[in-house]
Amino acid sequence: MIKGLDGFVRQLKDASRAFESLKGEIAPVSVVPGDQASVQAAIEQIEAAIDQRAAPYRGNPFVDPVVKAFKEKYREHIIERGREQE
Repeated sequence: MIKGLDGFVRQLKDASRAFESLKGEIAPVSVVPGDQASVQAAIEQIEAAIDQRAAPYRGNPFVDPVVKAFKEKYREHIIERGREQE
């Protein structure tokens, strides 16, 4: 039982470090309103930056859903920026 508890505590500590690494600005990306290529490039850039920061914690059951949610949040934000008029 202690071994299981140790693993759980390690996962929580790793999750805390992962969440700390995802705080603040993830990566600067440019979006040109109305330009789908720039929107897609920005989405790919932000997802790659999120993956890079979270890579050491991949497979952690606490981190993976948060990474997925972060990607979706940023994707939606970038798509919205791409719809804005200049």
